[in-house]
Amino acid sequence: MIEFKNIVGFDWDEGNARKSDEKHHVSQAEAEQAFFNDPLLLLADESHSQEETRYHAYGKTNAGRKLHITFTFRDRNKLIRVISARDMHKKERLMYEEA
Repeated sequence: MIEFKNIVGFDWDEGNARKSDEKHHVSQAEAEQAFFNDPLLLLADESHSQEETRYHAYGKTNAGRKLHITFTFRDRNKLIRVISARDMHKKERLMYEEA
C-alpha cells in the first residue's frame, strides 16, 4: 500500500522531464497534478521492477487531461520520481473510466 501522507514532493530527473515534455507534451506541472485529482488509479509495474519497484498511475490533470504516469519513489518513499508521463491510450482510458 502506498502511503501518500508521507510524500513531501517530487524528484525530477532532467532526462525524464525532457522526454515527457518534448516527446509526449506533458509538463512537470501536469504530471504532478494527476496525483492530487480523483480518481487516481495505481497499479504495480511488476515487469519493470527488477532494480526498483515501479508503479503506473492513471489520473487526470486540472484541465481533465487523462495521463498515464510511470513512477517510483526516492528518499525512503518521501519523493515521487516520475519516469514517464503521457496521454492514456484508448484501452487505458476505458479501464480508468470503469474503475
